[in-house]
Amino acid sequence: MPRVDGLKPGPAGRARRGAVCGVPRRVFGRPGRRPKTLTSVLAAGDHARMSDSSDGATGTTARQARALAGHGLFLITAAARAPSVHNTQPWRFRVGPGAVELWSDPRRKLRGADPSGREMLISCGAALFGLRLAIRSLGYLPVTELLPDPARLRLMARVSAGAAAPMSGLERQMLDAVPHRHTHRGPFAPGPLPRGLLAGLQHDALAEGATLALVTGGLAYDRLERIAAAAARRGDLSPRARADIRRWTRTAASMARDGIPATALASRTGHPPGRLPQRDFDLGRALARLPSGGAPPSATAVLLTPGDRRADWLRAGQALYRLLLHAASQRVFASLHTQPLEDTTTRNLITAELALPGHPQMVLQLGPATTASPTARQVPGEPDALSVGRTGGGRVRAW
Repeated sequence: MPRVDGLKPGPAGRARRGAVCGVPRRVFGRPGRRPKTLTSVLAAGDHARMSDSSDGATGTTARQARALAGHGLFLITAAARAPSVHNTQPWRFRVGPGAVELWSDPRRKLRGADPSGREMLISCGAALFGLRLAIRSLGYLPVTELLPDPARLRLMARVSAGAAAPMSGLERQMLDAVPHRHTHRGPFAPGPLPRGLLAGLQHDALAEGATLALVTGGLAYDRLERIAAAAARRGDLSPRARADIRRWTRTAASMARDGIPATALASRTGHPPGRLPQRDFDLGRALARLPSGGAPPSATAVLLTPGDRRADWLRAGQALYRLLLHAASQRVFASLHTQPLEDTTTRNLITAELALPGHPQMVLQLGPATTASPTARQVPGEPDALSVGRTGGGRVRAW
């Protein structure tokens, strides 16, 4: 059943089911009106759930359908700024007369490290949250159908425009953070996190059906560091994992708009205190352009979901991007550690050793940073970014 997405928390931080959620503050333009430029929207810039409510999803009106079709390029470009494992961007979009469909692209799945496609679906979930946020910027509540067709396993979600409602202050801040949000592999800057931010990020995770468990110093962190170090050693020796890295890392001269550029890679010389081991993206090729060292991260956390199925992975991705944008709106960035979770035995060990109340989907370390910039994305309309299909009749534009 479709879900109507707003940003209004219900009791205990959860959105009320059966209601369209969201308390508007001021309108980000008039509903359905095209922003002046894509750049002005992505650089423009109350907590709640872009909640998924089961009721109130009526048919899309002609005006709402025109808003989606007329803003297709903006919606896809905004959604594609989402984080993805190795910046693989494993998604495709189809913009039809009444909805935008998000599809996975298995050609871009990590062949060695992600045989189940879990990381690919987390990446697609992040793009889904970006799409929802972009629709909010048009002045509408997104109506989201997750995994709408069991017969089409690549179809991740179908999103249409619901009732008109202006953006909240938090939504506006997250949209403002889209252009500069990045996965951070370089040194962190010294200093504490802004007051109340961690609690806010935990609320973001809860709002999307996930949990952000903080790993405090002492025994819990020591156990996580030990497990992550062992996973890094095994991964560094895996021929399949090394092949993934070679496929998805770029030299400084590369013009590719996917993969990890040299400017986003850090040297592995030394192991800064409090920093979990990072994957060896360099592989002895002297690609890395970011310095090592720096202050320790301000916080370490694990993103959890209650289940471990495809829908849970998509929810994890939505929760991840939501909290990353919230953090980036306060100039706080995260290093994302997927390597310790790519082996089932290691995932289970982390769950047991840290007594986690759910299935770990991502390990994060957060802190202020100034040493990196966002990575490139594919341009909608380029041949490799094109997807062909229809969303249910009428003219279809696909990327």
